[in-house]
Amino acid sequence: MQRGPHYIVSLLLASALALPVLSTGCGEHRYYDPYYHDYHRWGPDEDAYYLRWERETHREHREWRARRAEEQREYWTWRHGHGDRDHDRH
Repeated sequence: MQRGPHYIVSLLLASALALPVLSTGCGEHRYYDPYYHDYHRWGPDEDAYYLRWERETHREHREWRARRAEEQREYWTWRHGHGDRDHDRH
């Protein structure tokens, strides 16, 4: 019985599962903005913009992922009018 191929498959599977955990490093995530066709790094800076948007638009605080698509689009529109230094255009 060959053990080599099973070992390699297991190693590849473990690597694939660990990659998302390792790549988030500083707790930042990248989100694609489909309306402006760019990426945003969501870390402490973007979180501050998001909290500001919630205050300025009189919204109750909710996690970004819990927002409806319409609200996310409103946020990206607002966000593009409030600085773009934090965009990740890579």
